[in-house]
Amino acid sequence: MTQPLLAIEDVVVQVDRDGNMSNAVDGVTLAIESGSCLGLVGESGCGKSLTLKSIIGLLPRGSQAAGGRISFSGKLEDEDISEGRTLRGRGVAMVFQEPMSALNPVMTVGDQIAEGLRQGGKVHGRRDSRKRVVELMDEVGIPNPQQRADSWPHEMSGGMAQRVMIAMALATDPLLLLADEPTTALDVTIQDQILGLLDDLRRDRNLSIILVSHDLAVVRQVADQVAVMYAGRVVEIGDADQVLLHPQHPYTAGLLLSTPSLDYEGTRLRPIEGLPPPPDEYPKGCRFAPRCPHSLPKCAEAPYVLEEIMPGRATACIRWFELEVKT
Repeated sequence: MTQPLLAIEDVVVQVDRDGNMSNAVDGVTLAIESGSCLGLVGESGCGKSLTLKSIIGLLPRGSQAAGGRISFSGKLEDEDISEGRTLRGRGVAMVFQEPMSALNPVMTVGDQIAEGLRQGGKVHGRRDSRKRVVELMDEVGIPNPQQRADSWPHEMSGGMAQRVMIAMALATDPLLLLADEPTTALDVTIQDQILGLLDDLRRDRNLSIILVSHDLAVVRQVADQVAVMYAGRVVEIGDADQVLLHPQHPYTAGLLLSTPSLDYEGTRLRPIEGLPPPPDEYPKGCRFAPRCPHSLPKCAEAPYVLEEIMPGRATACIRWFELEVKT
């Protein structure tokens, strides 16, 4: 088997909960191959974005990486995330959820893209920089890039601003793109265009993408694999179509039943009862058990770990083999 482009093992991220540090991400292990897209899904607060940001060393204030190892781009030596060794600037770039918040309002969009080029040592001189900026803006589908390079962020629509963010990410010629809810603030039409752009870039550049989203329809559109997170851990992982059409964990099925989909036309939406537990109140056994319609008393004591049920497919439900998880 070929070595994955990125492998993270037992990542732990702690957050401050009233003066106490609790594990918001609690032992996540993931891998992604070159040129593939991994979708990371789950409800808000399940640890998706923290997992992503721990890879690149951009954790928010009040949180810290407390454990986990990482290997990237075929390097055999692992690196301890908790010691501050991350992949920022080493073949990994990130696209954020709110482009207007991420862009500098007092710099033209062209200058902001050029800054990434200079930091990556990709250009030599102002003329070379300008030429490459225009090429990147054209690559991400910004019309009239020669003129739009001199635009200010407030002059760009939400969709155009997100394309600028993607161009900035591409400026360093990354092997891996981390996309944290990149279409959440966009309307459906523009969302579809951005997803199409990401998919085209993946194929044209052999770019790997980890896409974080709470929208299962978005993930299914571009992802090869899907990892479902709940309460700080991965509860199901496998081929995207298999996971999203034939879930083997009640939480995945619950997400699908609460999301509009043409695959289940005519099916009444059924929201998952209750809310995910905060990090300092995780149950002892299966963390989904208090909300699970299939839980038994033994689930409250069950180990909350992934079990491989077939090659490339794993679930954290101890009853998966006796349940017909319907969607």
